[in-house]
Amino acid sequence: MATRTDAPTRREQILKEAARLFAERGFHGVGVDEIGAAVGISGPGLYRHFPGKDAMLAELLVGISGQLLTGAKRRVAEVDGNPPERVLDSLIEGHIDFALDDRPLITLHDRELDRLRDSDRKLVRQLQRQYVELWVEVVREVYPALAEPTARSAVHSVFGLLNSTPHLGRPGALPGRAATAALLHRMTRGAFEAAGA
Repeated sequence: MATRTDAPTRREQILKEAARLFAERGFHGVGVDEIGAAVGISGPGLYRHFPGKDAMLAELLVGISGQLLTGAKRRVAEVDGNPPERVLDSLIEGHIDFALDDRPLITLHDRELDRLRDSDRKLVRQLQRQYVELWVEVVREVYPALAEPTARSAVHSVFGLLNSTPHLGRPGALPGRAATAALLHRMTRGAFEAAGA
């Protein structure tokens, strides 16, 4: 969601504000009128874009899982032929971008995933498994001595580290985006080094 450089569409504006409001006050704590007001339209006007709040939540959570997987596949393809360490660094950079730029979606996923319909929740989990397995493959190329279960545990642990960004404080309280990204990158590589030691 944070990778677009052109002006966001009305639908994207709605999703961004819905994510922010859902993360701040919970799914049931936000009405369509509040989401509409945040983007300058009436609450009922939202129904031209989405059938309801449930559809917004599903699009947010399925959407970000799909975007992470697609972005990771693209990064792997772009650095194909480079040393595995460079591929891993690119994956880490991509996830750090997500963790710093889409913090409300992390909170939303943690709190509201169980509110999705079964089919949407299963799709999110399927996309997430594929994303994890892509990382596991790259991590094992960098650290061939790591057994597959250990590599998978390390990847999940690293995601826990990176996805902790909503708990780092207000964006203004951080040392700056570049410094925070560099710190997260060093910590991530350090975690993989420790797992592969």
